[in-house]
Amino acid sequence: MKKSIKKEVIVNFPSSEKYELRSQLLRAARSATANIAEGWGRFHYLDSNKFYYNSRGSLSEVLDHIIEARDESYISEEIYLKLRLMIVESLKVLNGFIFYLKREHVNNSRKA
Repeated sequence: MKKSIKKEVIVNFPSSEKYELRSQLLRAARSATANIAEGWGRFHYLDSNKFYYNSRGSLSEVLDHIIEARDESYISEEIYLKLRLMIVESLKVLNGFIFYLKREHVNNSRKA
């Protein structure tokens, strides 16, 4: 998704958006994967989960930014729909992972 955002979205933004929407969109896209990596590096369920929730928030932020880009006619409807699908799929996978970890945590707590 980050590659598509860099190659298909922010290149179309006017220079006036360099430090506004362009910067925010790129930071949110990077944050989504960076939070997953940081959560993975933690060894406590609650600590890790906090980062996965942050990642989910970043994905929602990316969605909001591409909606704005479409509304401002910086990107086509086709690119918007392609990225929206990628974001929705990413959210589904991430939510599934969060649910899996929660279930494992509950099951492991019962065994202890």
